[in-house]
Amino acid sequence: MPTPAPDPAPDHAPDHAPAQRAAPLAVVDPATGTVFDEAPDQGPDVLDAVVDRARRAWHGWRADPDARTTALRSAADAVEAAGDDLARLLTREQGKPLAESHAEVARTAARLRYFAGLAPRTRRITDGRPVRSEVRWRPLGPVAAIVPWNFPLQLASAKFAPALAAGNTMVLKPSPFTPLATRLLGSVLATALPEDVLTVVTGREPLGARLAAHPGIRHVTFTGSVPTGRAVARAAAASLARVTLELGGNDAAVLLDDVEVDRIADRLFWAAFRNCGQVCMAVKRVYAPARLHAQVVEALTERAKAVAVGPGLDPGTRLGPVANAPQLARVEQITRRALADGARAAAGGHRLDGPGCFFAPTILTDVPPDSPVVTEEQFGPVLPVLPYRSLDEAVDAANGTGFGLGGSVWGTDLDRAEAVADRLECGTAWINHHAELSLAQPFAGDKDSGVGVAGGPWGLYGNLRPFVVHRPRGE
Repeated sequence: MPTPAPDPAPDHAPDHAPAQRAAPLAVVDPATGTVFDEAPDQGPDVLDAVVDRARRAWHGWRADPDARTTALRSAADAVEAAGDDLARLLTREQGKPLAESHAEVARTAARLRYFAGLAPRTRRITDGRPVRSEVRWRPLGPVAAIVPWNFPLQLASAKFAPALAAGNTMVLKPSPFTPLATRLLGSVLATALPEDVLTVVTGREPLGARLAAHPGIRHVTFTGSVPTGRAVARAAAASLARVTLELGGNDAAVLLDDVEVDRIADRLFWAAFRNCGQVCMAVKRVYAPARLHAQVVEALTERAKAVAVGPGLDPGTRLGPVANAPQLARVEQITRRALADGARAAAGGHRLDGPGCFFAPTILTDVPPDSPVVTEEQFGPVLPVLPYRSLDEAVDAANGTGFGLGGSVWGTDLDRAEAVADRLECGTAWINHHAELSLAQPFAGDKDSGVGVAGGPWGLYGNLRPFVVHRPRGE
């Protein structure tokens, strides 16, 4: 996830200042740059009450697995029924094309159905002793989920679907930049779930910090930047709560010397530019053999110049705006730095004229390998393409950052490509595609890109703890 612009700064009023009602969160449409709605800025008193209710609701929710399965499937139906409203609101506040918002809503419903069908397995241990030992699984209690602005609904469901299926309750906090669709989703889910099983809270910082440190929370699951992830881990440590952290990515795509550039160019372009490049596991660096470098740059440049950029609600749009003004400033700053370092923009390299947070799709060449656009996570519609002389050089460069979320290898000889992929220091490696995940597979990062596992049965067990029962045989 991002090295994105941070959430709005906390209020630095002294602790003894008289309590005041906080101004609501103004929600900006990134396609126009104007405020179109608002959400409440909830304080610690609200948070305490919500966590307390989640704790009380947990006792009934954990007790009936069959009822949970039924409720989660009904929740999936409710999400699908509200799909048009959810998708349009998501596009208004986040900027992505409407078709991508619909896909995000569909993924949310699909994840609810998938986890509704999972259940932990009791395991009997046979070790020669005259006892029967069974390993059973128990839920943790109230879980906190802190979700960023790039995929508000999809990342929320990646957290609440396994947590609820495991028998936990949840307090869910979306980014202050994108609170509206998540609040609507909470209302939709409330029609299918028992009261207080899932509650959405919204607000500026320090709301997220207070939620992570709350003594009533037993598991904190967070997606966001590496520095914020470290802060979340420190906060959760106060109550020894479990943490799952999905943090930054700077995924490299390594093109082999037998790659057919024209065949893979579309897939490679969209692996980098979907959701305006604001995807934790997007391709953020391309390493191409020196003899093919110019051809790769030309193919990607052609697509960057041709793609339809505009408001997400416009049916012809393929690439929307950057999601918010601070992130736009971040993208502009890191691109300017690259150009000042000697890079050349084969396409883009600048903001687009007019209202909104639009940045031209950018392909950079002649980029110094130590430029921040290579070593950091740009999290926007900017892609550096770097040449290499030897495959060992390319692999070393791909592994040469603190990130380790994903990576990909592109070539014709699939066995050779798989051998190269096995050398990448990351949680997931793809061959001839990128950033495609099944609901049934684990998703985890290496190095600074995360702690813990999401997805599939691993995501379910991450929300459970083992409970062992010993019983004498024959009595």
